[in-house]
This record gives sequence, C-alpha cells and structure tokens, in this order.
Amino acid sequence: MKRAKKKAFSDFIAQKGLKSTRQRDIILDFFLSSAQHMSLEELYLKLRAKHPGIGYATVYRTLKLFAESGIAREIQFGDGQTRYEQVSEGEHHDHLVCTRCGAIAEFENETIEKLQDEVAAAYGFLIETHKLELYGLCAKCRK
Repeated sequence: MKRAKKKAFSDFIAQKGLKSTRQRDIILDFFLSSAQHMSLEELYLKLRAKHPGIGYATVYRTLKLFAESGIAREIQFGDGQTRYEQVSEGEHHDHLVCTRCGAIAEFENETIEKLQDEVAAAYGFLIETHKLELYGLCAKCRK
C-alpha cells in the first residue's frame, strides 16, 4: 500500500509539472510511516529532529500536495489545528477525540454505517461522504 501511495504521489507531481525532490521524498516516507493524525507543526518538529534542513514552508506545501493528490486528508477536530491522515481507497473510519489530552482513536463499526444508510434512505437522501467524530474523555483521562 505504501508503494502504491508513493506511485500515486509521484504520478501527481509529474502531472502538475513539479519535480520530485529529496525533501518531498523524506516528508512522504515519514508521513506514510506514521499512523498518527499529525498537524503541520507536529510533523515539522518530528522531521526537523532528523532532517534540520527541511523548512516549515516545504512541509506545509508538501502536505497540501498530499491532500491535493488524494493520498492524505485534512481533518479538523475543533481545536483550531488542521491535521492530516492517510487516505486508503475504499476504507472508511470514524474518530474518537479526547477533549482533554487530544488523543485520537480511529474505529470502524458496520452497524453505525448501516444505520446511516437506513436514515438517509428514509429521507430519500443520497450520502456522498460523511464523517463521524465523537468527543469526550479517553480511558487515561477518565482515571
């Protein structure tokens, strides 16, 4: 899957008439190796620790290209930060967001998906896309 995303991004870059650069490759490898929902700042700080030559603007522009190419999605959880997560074709998940520590957990539930389809059908509504975010306290913060 990682190889397919790299190819998709490479094809996108070529199609846009942009060059493949070493810095973009480093950012892409790091992003694809992480399962976290990272903000620009978080990704930049983690990258900078190993690659001090990569600038903030480069990370920002590269993340925007990831989203534009379809390999990443911008998500916001109401805390004022845009985060980025990997997009997998045909895969859907929802999120549990801790309002105290900011932890984010992904989950999938077929019953919820089916219920959403039933509600939409009852209203004659065609769902094109959706997101479900549940906010509260994670197990750690509840202790």
